[in-house]
Amino acid sequence: MTKAAGDMRQFSVYARHVDSHHARLLQEASFEAAAVAYLEDFHPVGDNEISVIVREVLTGHQHCFRVDLESGETAPCA
Repeated sequence: MTKAAGDMRQFSVYARHVDSHHARLLQEASFEAAAVAYLEDFHPVGDNEISVIVREVLTGHQHCFRVDLESGETAPCA
């Protein structure tokens, strides 16, 4: 599935256990896509589960996703 460049949005993404000033800025089509793009380059040590905060830069709206790195299952943070 290909999105037009106009559909891309800027997101600030960081692992919940890391300070937000270590966030990465990513251009993606959705909150979920931004979380996946962040995790593709993130190499956690020892943990099989990670929580990721994804904030849309333009609106400030944010979501938190808890991801099981072994199974790939994702759920909202509690």
